[in-house]
Amino acid sequence: MTNTPLQRALRKAPDRAIAGQARPEQEFFCFRAGELRLAVPSENVLEVIRTGLLTPLPRTPSFLLGVTGHRGEVLPVMDLLRFLGKGEARVGARTRLFIGTSGNYRVGVVADAVLGLRRIPVADILPPPLGGDSAVEHLLGVHGGNAPQDAIALINFTKLLQSARQRAVVR
Repeated sequence: MTNTPLQRALRKAPDRAIAGQARPEQEFFCFRAGELRLAVPSENVLEVIRTGLLTPLPRTPSFLLGVTGHRGEVLPVMDLLRFLGKGEARVGARTRLFIGTSGNYRVGVVADAVLGLRRIPVADILPPPLGGDSAVEHLLGVHGGNAPQDAIALINFTKLLQSARQRAVVR
């Protein structure tokens, strides 16, 4: 049996599964809402659609823009900027909705632009800023880019959706 340098190196190399765990990554769906660059875990996003007809609902919180029909379902449409207290979304022809989900709940979330999917190493996620406003409670952390304007706020979508439901039901 020959013992080449390549065979020795392969025997010494870590197993692929172990190597993959050494620097775990999480996939995020990245989008822009107003001037904010945001991301939610990709497992919380079903699809991205064009904004269709929105039907406003009386006596709902201001962050609920109304409902829209999608694949035989009536979905609430959420303005994330209003919910986080960061302004308000302007719905236009280029506006998209991503269908967000957590458990049995689905909601359309307004996105000004879709930035795509990004795999982020868990070790590169910075903790949410201390002493921030109430929006910070809904963050998993922040992923810094090459410049400050490239930073992306990573949203805990499950917690955000629970809070939104509580605010909507309390009224």
